[in-house]
Amino acid sequence: MNIRPMLESDVMPLARLMAYTPLWQRYNVTEATAARRLSDGLASEATIAVAESSGAPVGFVWYVKRGAFDRSGYIKLIGVTQERRGNSIGRALMEHAEAVLLADSPDVFLLVSDFNHDACKFYARLGYNQVGAIPDYVVPGITELIFHKRLT
Repeated sequence: MNIRPMLESDVMPLARLMAYTPLWQRYNVTEATAARRLSDGLASEATIAVAESSGAPVGFVWYVKRGAFDRSGYIKLIGVTQERRGNSIGRALMEHAEAVLLADSPDVFLLVSDFNHDACKFYARLGYNQVGAIPDYVVPGITELIFHKRLT
């Protein structure tokens, strides 16, 4: 597996990953809206890293330096293809993002949907702690849990 910057050729495979993931379906993400979001990110030079295996994207992480409170790193999105989950790709993507973010920030934040219990456990294993919650932030009826990790 290799982690590299996202390319234009990654947009559609990653958009399909998002559109066919039950989590993102709860947020009404479609292949078209995901492709537009990823293309816009690429055009604006957002920091999106892709995990690739055998020449194909199998996951990605979108992170923002000082994206939380204009001080801390922020993990905006992360996803791994359904068939590759449980193979440490998510961990590798998070470690990549954290290493880059550490150059500019002593800590990192991310949001997790309250119903996404597997993600909560995953982030806890990586040293993240839930520090708050925002009800109805993105979608009515879903609470976004705020997770934090000190990198230093």
